[in-house]
Amino acid sequence: MSQPNNNHTKHYKSATLTALAAACAMMFAAPAIAATDTTDASSASAPSAIDSSKRVIRRAQPTSSVQPAVQQNAASATAEQAAQATANAPTASESTRATRVYERGPITATGIDISSGQLANIPAPQVQVSSVSFVPTLLIPQTTAVGTDKLDVSLLDDFIKEVSPNARHYPPNFPNRSQRHYAREKIKVLAEWIEPYASAPSASFDVLLRAAKLNGMGRNLDLGSDFAVRGGSYVDRAIKLQPDSGEANFLYGMMLAEGGGFKEGKKYLDKAASLGYTEAEQSLAQSDLLSDRRNEALERLRRLEQQVPDNSVIRQQIKLIEEGKYYIWDLPAPNINIKPTI
Repeated sequence: MSQPNNNHTKHYKSATLTALAAACAMMFAAPAIAATDTTDASSASAPSAIDSSKRVIRRAQPTSSVQPAVQQNAASATAEQAAQATANAPTASESTRATRVYERGPITATGIDISSGQLANIPAPQVQVSSVSFVPTLLIPQTTAVGTDKLDVSLLDDFIKEVSPNARHYPPNFPNRSQRHYAREKIKVLAEWIEPYASAPSASFDVLLRAAKLNGMGRNLDLGSDFAVRGGSYVDRAIKLQPDSGEANFLYGMMLAEGGGFKEGKKYLDKAASLGYTEAEQSLAQSDLLSDRRNEALERLRRLEQQVPDNSVIRQQIKLIEEGKYYIWDLPAPNINIKPTI
């Protein structure tokens, strides 16, 4: 009775081991087959190594010996989808044709041209240009050397001519505070522009004279002692270049006299007056008045009025002295219009 039981037990163990071995063989074989099939089916559509931003992760399909037809159908379907996607994708020529490049077209009028006629109930704009003026071009030598470069002082001379009646003498006089401010700002800009040329050792007479005028007006407008020092230095150098210049002698004498140096300035003013410079006589009268020589100042101006009867300023100065005032240049300010920009 015991022998048959042992044989049955051995037979059962043998069957169990055989089934276990077969199961293990199937488990190890399935991933390899699936990986091989997946690689073969998708090798044509796998992403390139360059386009790594579009990675595709595929899952291996389990295969077994009982489902070969299903796997083949799935592979065929995948191939058909890939072929369909490839057919639907635009070709290189189609992509090029789809690219739109902006090209500037012709300019066309989209509104109403009001230049041909006047619109109803809308006044047509009217523009009128008046007070047209031209500044003559003026070039001066930069240095005393022969063949030196030229400086364009057209705008500089135009400004000096316009503002001199208001700022040439002390005290300066302007029609309003805005014009005084604009004059100060322009003098600072123009004096800074001409400074490198005037400070050069070989600066020409024309450069020195204009620099002296600008700095002298800057001194009168209280821009600082530097303007007074530079103005005196430049006009002194100009006189050394041209000792018989009536304008240079007048400028130096006027700066000295109006700064308190009546005696020092008188010799330059006398020389300028002897050279026919009318304004030097007026500055001498101012020196006489500030030196308590009122009668001498009146006699000088009355004599000058006879010599220059058309000069209305001299008559106004005589009236100021007769009224007991001490500054003959304290006259009604000319109505100038200095622009705020250069």
